[in-house]
Amino acid sequence: MKILVMGLPGSGKTWFAERAQKALECAWYNADKIREMAGDWDFTPEGRKRQSDRMYCFAEFEKSYGRIVICDFVCPTAETREIFKADYTIWMNTIQEGRFEDTNKLFEPPKDSDLEITGYLADGEIRDIIRGIAKYRKEKAFS
Repeated sequence: MKILVMGLPGSGKTWFAERAQKALECAWYNADKIREMAGDWDFTPEGRKRQSDRMYCFAEFEKSYGRIVICDFVCPTAETREIFKADYTIWMNTIQEGRFEDTNKLFEPPKDSDLEITGYLADGEIRDIIRGIAKYRKEKAFS
């Protein structure tokens, strides 16, 4: 199962993903770490599509071995989200603007997220969300 945690820079994606990863005991890929590894800091539309494809490849590898994987990255457009092909999308809708004007202008709010988080959460709330995701995964596996 591929879980996308997406939203504007500074919305809490990595904070949430780190806690969710510990609760799910799953793989986790952070976009900044992946960009650093690839030496690719291109934030043009093409660079963003390339990053989405890169995240897709890492996530598909984990999924192919039956693992849950969390990927946290901005994933700012419908096209980049289509490239990634998440099984479950969490939109961190906690801020109106991020720290990068080009990203703010480019960002398209998702129309079909599975979960929209509008504020910061306590650890107990995150555990409840993780239980819901686990239940969702089991239901999808048998449908």
